[in-house]
Amino acid sequence: MDIISIIGPNQLKGSVKISGAKNAVLPLMTACIIHPGNYKINNVPMLKDTLTMCKLLEMVGAKVKIINDSVLIDTKNCNSPLAPYELVKTMRASFYVLGPFMARFGEAQVSLPGGCAWGPRPVDFHIKALEKMGAQINLDGGYINAKGKLKGADITFAKSSVGATGNVLMAAINAKGTTRIFNSAKEPEIDCLIEFLNLMGGNIIRDKNQDIIIKGVLDLKDNIEIDVIPDRIEAGTFMIAAAITKGNITLTNVNPNHLEIVIDKLRACGCVIEISNNTLNIKMFKKPISNDMVTDIYPGFPTDLQAQWMALMCLAKGVSKVIDNIYIDRFTHVAELIRLGAKIKLEKNIAKVSGVDYLSAAEVMSTDIRASASLVLSGLIAKGNTKISRVYHIDRGYERIEEKFKKLNADINRLK
Repeated sequence: MDIISIIGPNQLKGSVKISGAKNAVLPLMTACIIHPGNYKINNVPMLKDTLTMCKLLEMVGAKVKIINDSVLIDTKNCNSPLAPYELVKTMRASFYVLGPFMARFGEAQVSLPGGCAWGPRPVDFHIKALEKMGAQINLDGGYINAKGKLKGADITFAKSSVGATGNVLMAAINAKGTTRIFNSAKEPEIDCLIEFLNLMGGNIIRDKNQDIIIKGVLDLKDNIEIDVIPDRIEAGTFMIAAAITKGNITLTNVNPNHLEIVIDKLRACGCVIEISNNTLNIKMFKKPISNDMVTDIYPGFPTDLQAQWMALMCLAKGVSKVIDNIYIDRFTHVAELIRLGAKIKLEKNIAKVSGVDYLSAAEVMSTDIRASASLVLSGLIAKGNTKISRVYHIDRGYERIEEKFKKLNADINRLK
């Protein structure tokens, strides 16, 4: 297995281009199944998860071609509404095929999802929503078997869910009647999916309450092209990297509107941040100031930046609390940060972080995508040679992360 080796401490400087959003491109790829045709998706991050989704589409009968950062998808001959365990277990986003399968075929056989090892994310919301739309669903042998002609319905989520919102959107695009999603996800990645579905001929709007209204249409279009939005989680990771290394980094291909709370929190820690259109410059001249953080659904602080924020707080002046209210068991990185010299006390979903003067290099292990990023950030500032194993997790969420940091003056290498 590959290892990422970092010799620190590093002070980052320079410019880096942020890739397209992983959490936006995966549902866009599955949405191509809904209607037979040709589709082109640009600004695609070439990640392990992206390639896994390409493989799943090919298993369904699609033709997929990658040219630079574009993916061309031909779904005219899709004929198999099956998502097998061997693929879905490696990537939870494979579950996004459930809605498109129902929209196109009126049936689906989808394995219950796998993915990161830090705890369950139940699929009840997806199942109950489709049942309300008329699907007959049973669970057998670890698979969801769904069948039926869908019709519009009012769907109210007890808790906002990005995945369930996306699946209902795709399932409802050609369902008879009107579907309304209350307490829908408000993430930019969902709005990107809505834009794509409307380009296909869908009739989807958000009302003044941010609820989503889908009027089913039968006359869909193909030959659609779309640019994936910038990855706000990758952008946030590099912003925190600038802060933790007392660096000076310019990010290009970003949408600052998607990062407002991250910008506010970093400024409170002492960062100087300048914003210009799709560019951010982040400078840090001093030891960061401790700042409590609580994760929340968008536009709150993203749970996908919780681990990276904790790494920053490990070097901050004072004591801070990091609370994750989205995934309360997402703290596997704590033990690894402690190996690097961090002072963290964890009780349930609350981490109390006491800032230290420095971190010391050690051998550490990645446990999920974002935990991996926190270890990279910590390794950048730790004294000595930090070696991070199981970096296949990093490759699921970050495109050539060591190459991007190397361009920012980091002493980082991938070892085979």
